[in-house]
Amino acid sequence: MFKKIASEALGLSDIGSIIQPKDFGSVDADDYLFHEDGEKIFFLIKSKKDEYCFTNLALIHVDGDSAVSSKRSIKRYEYATEDIDHVTLETAGTLDMDVELKFVIGGVAFSIDVRKVFIEQLKDIYKALISIGKRQRADAICRDNALRTLDATASMYKITTAASGEAITAQYNEILKNLNSVMLVGYTKRDFSDVFTKYIHA
Repeated sequence: MFKKIASEALGLSDIGSIIQPKDFGSVDADDYLFHEDGEKIFFLIKSKKDEYCFTNLALIHVDGDSAVSSKRSIKRYEYATEDIDHVTLETAGTLDMDVELKFVIGGVAFSIDVRKVFIEQLKDIYKALISIGKRQRADAICRDNALRTLDATASMYKITTAASGEAITAQYNEILKNLNSVMLVGYTKRDFSDVFTKYIHA
C-alpha cells in the first residue's frame, strides 16, 4: 500500500508499459471488447492507473482514479465516428524515464507516458494512428463528394421535363440507396485490422 502511495505521489504510477499479445486476455479491457463482432486487441499500454487498449474497431480507455483505488471508468472511442488527429511522439532525453505518445480522438486529448525501453513499439502505434487518421479524412472527403453528387442529381430533377423525370428519379433513388448503404457500414463498423497488421510488430 505504501509503495503505491509513494508511486502516486511521485507520478510514477502514470508511466505505462506495453503489454505483450500473450497477456491480452488478462487485462481489464479485454472484458469490454465486442468479441461477438470480431473485435480484437492489437496494442495495449498499461500503467498502474490506466489501460489504453487499441482494437481494430475502437480505443478503449480503462480510466483509473488513482494507483491506490480499484475504481475504473470504461470509455470507448469508435474509429467509425471519432476522428484521430494531432498524433505526436516525444522521445526521451538522457535523464528521462519515459517517452510520450500524444493524440486527439473525437476531440479528446490523450497524453500517455510510457517507459522509454518501449520506444520501438511506440513507433509502431504512432504510425498506425497516423494512418487511421489519414483514412478517416479520405473517407470524409468521399462522403462529401457523394453528398454533392446527390445534391446535383436533385437539382437536375427540378429542371427536367415530365418525360425525363422518371429516369432522373430512378437515378436519384439509386444514388441515395448506395449512399445510405456505404455510410451505414462506415458508421456502424469501421475495421482497421489491416492498418494494425501492417504497422504493429509483436
